[in-house]
Amino acid sequence: MSSTELKEFADFYADLTRRFALTQSVELWRDISERIHQLATEPENVTYREVTANGVPGIMVIPADSSPEQVLLHSHSGGGMVASMWQERKAVGHLAKAAGSRALVINYRLAPENKFPAQIDDVEAAFRWLLDQGYQPSRIASTGDSIGGNLALNLAVTRLRKNATLPGAVLSISPWLDMELKNKAIDANARTDRMLSRELLSAFRDAMLDGTGVAIDDPRINLVSADPAGLPPTFIYYGDYEILTDDSKKFAERARAAGVDIKLQSLPEGQHNFFVGAGRVPEISAAVAEMGAWLRSKIGPA
Repeated sequence: MSSTELKEFADFYADLTRRFALTQSVELWRDISERIHQLATEPENVTYREVTANGVPGIMVIPADSSPEQVLLHSHSGGGMVASMWQERKAVGHLAKAAGSRALVINYRLAPENKFPAQIDDVEAAFRWLLDQGYQPSRIASTGDSIGGNLALNLAVTRLRKNATLPGAVLSISPWLDMELKNKAIDANARTDRMLSRELLSAFRDAMLDGTGVAIDDPRINLVSADPAGLPPTFIYYGDYEILTDDSKKFAERARAAGVDIKLQSLPEGQHNFFVGAGRVPEISAAVAEMGAWLRSKIGPA
């Protein structure tokens, strides 16, 4: 049986969704979305420093006693249209502590003002900045949640396509990978997912792609169509109750068939992007500890 805190997490999401429905203003959607930071507790013994990574605003998350030689490059959630590095600062702090790493949370450009591929361009720019700071690629993990889970994987896919240096690992949480919205779970889990809907995903997708000439099945963003061969070790963690469960399962199946070191895990009764409740919900804190242990095993000291 799930904890009271996990049920309260779902209720918080339901209230957020209700508020989204009251307006079509992107500006107000962004204000409403920032409330999500309330779900995570403030991690102890973590400091923050704002930086600019090749023109991309970011927050360097520095847990006490973390290794200065390993780092998470984190892309936040929000459908490419809302949310920010400040919204996820605390949740990433918990993850960084669990991984024994520092983390760079970036504020990539948002749609509709900035269309795709601005988002992945910013992630790649930040990755190159970390390399310029002296981080070894094998000690960098690309992490992210929701559309940020797409971007975390996308960084490695994009670098593979360019035959360029890859991050040492990828952690993708509740990733949105199917821009065509074909997966059956979108309808099958419509009653259990308290945050997402087909209509909301369509709005986010259209904000990123309309007028760009990038088709919704283009593997540069529709990662269920991308070739996963050659990806670094990858961990995909999703919530059982979310409408994007099939995105995770199908990508993991294709990656495994391509020989990728892939781990797939789900949180029972977990909502979409459950990660943002780190430190407050026991089941989520346990999941974050599991993610952190995996990251240590992949980008920690040999």
